[in-house]
Amino acid sequence: MSGAGIDVAFRGNLGTFQLDAAFRAPARGVTGLFGPSGCGKTAVLRCIAGLTRLPTGACAVDGLTWQSDTTFLPTWRRPIGYVFQEASLFAHLSVRRNLLYGARSDVTRKNDADIGFDEVVDLLGIDGLLERSPRHLSGGERQRVAIGRALLSRPRLLLMDEPLSALDRATKDEILPFLERLHDRLSLPVIYVSHDMMEIEHLADHLVLMRAGRVVASGALSELQGDPNLPLATSRDAAVNLDAIVVEHDPAYGLLTLDVEGGRLRVPAAPHRAGTRRRLRIAAGDVSLLVEPQQSSSILNALPARVAARKPIGENEMIVVLTLGANDAGARILARITRRSWETLGLREGMDVWAQVKGVSLAHK
Repeated sequence: MSGAGIDVAFRGNLGTFQLDAAFRAPARGVTGLFGPSGCGKTAVLRCIAGLTRLPTGACAVDGLTWQSDTTFLPTWRRPIGYVFQEASLFAHLSVRRNLLYGARSDVTRKNDADIGFDEVVDLLGIDGLLERSPRHLSGGERQRVAIGRALLSRPRLLLMDEPLSALDRATKDEILPFLERLHDRLSLPVIYVSHDMMEIEHLADHLVLMRAGRVVASGALSELQGDPNLPLATSRDAAVNLDAIVVEHDPAYGLLTLDVEGGRLRVPAAPHRAGTRRRLRIAAGDVSLLVEPQQSSSILNALPARVAARKPIGENEMIVVLTLGANDAGARILARITRRSWETLGLREGMDVWAQVKGVSLAHK
């Protein structure tokens, strides 16, 4: 294992549970570790942190070996930040002192290479909480402080173990925008464990799918979402997340125009600066197919596309993988249609069609 990136491979028994998981993740951005409860996600995170040691294990971060057949760095020697499901703040310390606990002595100084105290406080929106006791914080506020404390240790790798799982949906929606802001600012890699696909869609760039202690697939989020051979594409809430660039905003109609690979979309949204990168979500159930362009429709977005693949779902439905653009080189999206529609329209793989996108969701910013 060498080079920029995170390489892990752990194999062994944890009681009656067998873990056999290996993957490579990028050296920057958020890698989502996703799968059902009990599939081994937290076990992998604990192995990376050195909290659990298996006889057969390897872990390297940016070419530095943390664990191998001959090496095992204890947890305290691994430059990690760890955010648990529960915030676990020190009740006898103020928020400020919790943030500074374990932080490097220079975190209050300006340093362009690292994130500092003032920036962490601003990004997480906790300036008004600094003199409070953790006893007087909401669940979302406590978790934001815990994330800030982990960041101020200036780790080489941030591990987040279902940090929103103990929060209700309203509180999750409150804290997700703060996590998205961190995603845009942080240069260090993050491994984010969750069984909630909504969180993964908002935050992850890379995805590792797990099931029963094993890695099912690993790759860019949109690639795995658009793979008809993986369970994400055939689920009832199948969707693909794409990165888009803002082109312009039409104030008369409140429409944002965005470029994606192979096409352009118009979305009802507030103004954003041209050139800004945004993440959007297109659900398979919001895409319908035309064999020729329609002259008029209430649906704003109809893009040229090509049928790349199809996968039956039961007897009467199927998922269709579409490549956007006339040259078959654009982004992939999904359409969920009936078998009757497939046969009536005479659809086939390799056929050029028009994809009508009825709805597009933008991530919070």
